[in-house]
Amino acid sequence: MKDVQVPLNRFERFSDVIDPAQFERYLVAAERMRTRFEGRIVWNINTTDAGGGVAEMLRSLIAYVRGFGIDSRWAVMEASDEFFRITKRLHHALHGSAGDGTPLDDKARRVYDEAMRANAGELLARVRPRDVVLVHDPQPAGLTNSLIRAGALVVWRCHIGHDKPNAEVEAGWSFLNPYLKDVPAMVFSRNAYIPSELDGDRASIITPSVDAFSPKNQELDEETVHSILVHVGIVEGPDGDALKFTRQDGSPARVDRQADVVRLGRPPSFETPLVVQVSRWDPLKDPVGVMHGFGHLVEEGRAGDAHLVLAGPNVQAIADDPEGGEVLDSVIAEWRRLPHAVRQRVHIVCLPMADFEENAAIVNALQRHATIIVQKSLHEGFGLTVTEAMWKGRAVVATAVGGIQDQIDDGVDGLLLQDPSDLEAFSGILGRLLEDDALRAKLGENARRKVRDVFLGVHQLIRHGRLIECLDEAHEECGRPDVFTREVMQKNCCNLTL
Repeated sequence: MKDVQVPLNRFERFSDVIDPAQFERYLVAAERMRTRFEGRIVWNINTTDAGGGVAEMLRSLIAYVRGFGIDSRWAVMEASDEFFRITKRLHHALHGSAGDGTPLDDKARRVYDEAMRANAGELLARVRPRDVVLVHDPQPAGLTNSLIRAGALVVWRCHIGHDKPNAEVEAGWSFLNPYLKDVPAMVFSRNAYIPSELDGDRASIITPSVDAFSPKNQELDEETVHSILVHVGIVEGPDGDALKFTRQDGSPARVDRQADVVRLGRPPSFETPLVVQVSRWDPLKDPVGVMHGFGHLVEEGRAGDAHLVLAGPNVQAIADDPEGGEVLDSVIAEWRRLPHAVRQRVHIVCLPMADFEENAAIVNALQRHATIIVQKSLHEGFGLTVTEAMWKGRAVVATAVGGIQDQIDDGVDGLLLQDPSDLEAFSGILGRLLEDDALRAKLGENARRKVRDVFLGVHQLIRHGRLIECLDEAHEECGRPDVFTREVMQKNCCNLTL
């Protein structure tokens, strides 16, 4: 396993962005948790420290937990390419999709179990009884039973799911169930994601969040946005020197690297309206659908001067996503088939990942510059790129799938596409927003307010802390870390309020 080093951040900085009375309650809760978990470690286990919303959230939340004075650590599980191919297939299954069709059979289970044994040995040498371990998503779920036997307080956090179970979803849960039957507490992003096979009494709902002060979400002035986007090669304009951003630990940094861009001709000017989607190169994010929907708008003459930017990570940098390169290749191949007039307005951007905070600063600049931000996912666990866009006051167009539905109130703080496959409706929404400056401004203002009130990291942090307190109280009450019933939750947790 690989340890990820995370510098601490002071919890007090949230006093500038949330309600003062609420902040005071959170301070009391934080002090209570610090006292309770003194001398113990709160572990987080997943399979990547870069790329995707889970890694970003962990980097932020762990920093604030450490700022509380609680020893919090992050270990990344390492495994073979075959393991990650199987877990990517499992990821698709829980989203209701067949992925590459790899069977989730006995052979797949043997590969999965071998990876668990290889990683459990190292982890169990470090985890002590009554340490807290949050295991994130399906990839490391098989570690939970060993950790429970070692006396750890274990929470399994599932960041993905599907609103309408089908045969693929059932196959995914059938594969995972043996590893989850004794887990005392589980966290999901939505009620609809809790499978019928699992005991719902053990499940809590905690929505994901963004860190307002991270390189991806911190405030950037227009000069900095301009300088960064020109430097990395996304837009054209005079070079600027305002390439600085602030790292998570408060130290200054500079954007040095450039993006790999597939385009026809010159970059758009800084004044050109941009429709932007930022996501992994994943078929469930439907980059090809975004491209064709925008193409329809251009052919209808309703795009004005707008260009489309599809941005994602350098595919060589994401260890737990083996299909990223194939998806990117398919997007480029489809781009080459577009009519010339459409192709010259579509830019495929691979962002540098050597420095994850530099990558975040580039994404920040791109999102702040965007006229419209799109997230046209076919399926979505939650969709943190939507939250990020809303925090920046952007007008968002997204599909009414998964956790996106919990973020956007259609017509109030964003616009929802009800059918992800309806490219005509998608084009119509884009055209409407491009033509209506006042509507974009209203949606953006409402969106930022909602994130402040509901989706900042401080809210998620306190709810996770309260859940862990409940688990610890249950252990003290009956002497067993694997007992966590609805009755205990109601007695000790008060529905995770303070």
